[in-house]
Amino acid sequence: MRYISFASGSSGNCALISESGTHILLDAGISARRIKEALSRFGLRPEDVSAVAVTHEHSDHIGGLKVFLKACAAEVYTSRGTAGALISSGMDPRRIHTMEAGETSTLGRLTLTPFATPHDAAESFGYILRGAGEKLAVVTDLGCVTPEVERAAEGCAAAVLEANHDVEMLRSGPYPYPLKARILGSRGHLSNESCAAFAEFLAERGMKRLLLAHLSAENNTPELALRAVGERLGDFPAETAPRAAFSRVIEV
Repeated sequence: MRYISFASGSSGNCALISESGTHILLDAGISARRIKEALSRFGLRPEDVSAVAVTHEHSDHIGGLKVFLKACAAEVYTSRGTAGALISSGMDPRRIHTMEAGETSTLGRLTLTPFATPHDAAESFGYILRGAGEKLAVVTDLGCVTPEVERAAEGCAAAVLEANHDVEMLRSGPYPYPLKARILGSRGHLSNESCAAFAEFLAERGMKRLLLAHLSAENNTPELALRAVGERLGDFPAETAPRAAFSRVIEV
């Protein structure tokens, strides 16, 4: 199984997961044109995408979804709450497959298992993906790491974890107080320190590779995020997903 991020951050999120000819997009928060261009870099067309798994309905995760779906036959896989929000925004309900947390869907050579995440959205999900090898956990857009999140991600060989902000940068930065409180809250976004603690938990249980995602442009830097992880894990193979460019391919 291969994972590559096309974009990661508040201006747009989209990633590709592939296994033996099966291709899934995780979120579609960049323009359909950018998604098509990114796919073409890997010799793929929109028609090659089997499904789009959506974490939640915020615009940085679904901004290009409606237009992209016009170019392919892929179904959207997501929670009932997110599905309701998508349908309310005008999306065709016939293109949406709803899932319950813990329910596994088989899509060609990949399996997709969602789990609930605490975020200020209708019903946000993280995802566990499996191909022929070990499992990958994708855990972004959450204000805190719950026992349910820990149970879902435990035992993963690789993880994509949110490292949204440095707490001191956020507190001393230009954001208005209500926005700071939202980000810092239990249904906001994960700080570098919380991400690092979760990464330590996963590394103790078998995680071998780590990609830090959804870094804030205003309240974080790749260096700070990696330093927080390094203070917990030392010389661990971790890297950051660029905001508007490809990450390196993670093989699982």
